[in-house]
Amino acid sequence: MANIQELLEAGVHFGHLTRKWNPSMAPYIYTERNGVHIIDLYKTSAKIDDASVALEKIAASGRKILFVATKKQAKDIVAEKAGAVNMPFITERWPGGMLTNFVTIRKAVKKMSQIDRMKTDGSFDALSKREKLQIDRQRTKLEKNLGSISDMTRLPGALFVIDVKKEHIAVAEAKKLNIPVFAMVDTNSDPSNIDFVIPSNDDASKSIDKILSLTTGAIAQGLSERKAGKEASAKEKAAPVAKEEVAEKKAEEAK
Repeated sequence: MANIQELLEAGVHFGHLTRKWNPSMAPYIYTERNGVHIIDLYKTSAKIDDASVALEKIAASGRKILFVATKKQAKDIVAEKAGAVNMPFITERWPGGMLTNFVTIRKAVKKMSQIDRMKTDGSFDALSKREKLQIDRQRTKLEKNLGSISDMTRLPGALFVIDVKKEHIAVAEAKKLNIPVFAMVDTNSDPSNIDFVIPSNDDASKSIDKILSLTTGAIAQGLSERKAGKEASAKEKAAPVAKEEVAEKKAEEAK
């Protein structure tokens, strides 16, 4: 299980003011202290383990996990942690229809590639100064909003959300398409639409960092398993060929 002491030191247990609570989070609340709800870290630890097992399987299957966190204190952490395991992430504004209208989003991503090709094949140089400026601005805007999902050629296998209240549109789109949702859920949020609830403080950077370190660690493990499986498969395919070559060589020597 995730280390309770480490979760405690990261402040994962601090919920919101009791007057701002969502009653649906009652099963995950341990107590109330100075008007603030305290999350039950034993339940958090168990939920991290459940989520980690599922994330590992998804990563091992070769599917992508899309991380979503547009709140200021989570942006850089998500970009770092998701980027380290080569997973796509959204840290700017959630583009409406990102999942439900994925074809259009892919067209916007392809537009970035087209602009890049223009710059390498020389056609960009033939444009006027004004046209170059417009295209550069368009490329910068696309990169800011969609650059981190440029390698996501199909719908993700799962969504990982920081703050389900703030990212409710992303959650709604995922649910519409039956994409499983993993999320850090604070005491002021509704966990009912979340498949893998991780009850935790979604406001403090230390808490976000700790939860993401544990979950992306599971993703890294899944990716390692996938790589090892591919290598083993390649060796199995190569083995019969190697045996045939040895047999042929022996036959030639016998002659």
